[in-house]
Amino acid sequence: MDDHKSDVQNGIFALGAKNTAYQKYFKGQSYLQSLVSDPNINVSVSNVSFEPGCHNNWHQHIGGFQILLATAGEGWYQEEGKPARKLHPGDIVVVHDSVKHWHGATKNSWFAHIAITAGMPKWLEPVTDEEYEKLED
Repeated sequence: MDDHKSDVQNGIFALGAKNTAYQKYFKGQSYLQSLVSDPNINVSVSNVSFEPGCHNNWHQHIGGFQILLATAGEGWYQEEGKPARKLHPGDIVVVHDSVKHWHGATKNSWFAHIAITAGMPKWLEPVTDEEYEKLED
């Protein structure tokens, strides 16, 4: 089975460093590479990569939005009250202001996406093991 590790680690954007700044909001290991950090632009653009099984907590973007561009591997995106959506390279997710959601890798695959984000993140509770484990790779 292909876990897409090589696809993520050798992608067109750098893997980045271990995501220690936000580690408390993730289960598992993620990596973060800032791609655009211009103080005159009110959005951040980053490559976020996830080891298999890694995912972030439920969260919202207050006063803004998030656009996810899947670039490698296989991942999940879920909005509160809706079924999880499996993501593959080329998939695009638009997260509107204040929508509660989470995203991350599938259990058996690395995953990477570009995150274009505006507004302030409001980090919430972790995705429960039960919620995550019931998802079918």
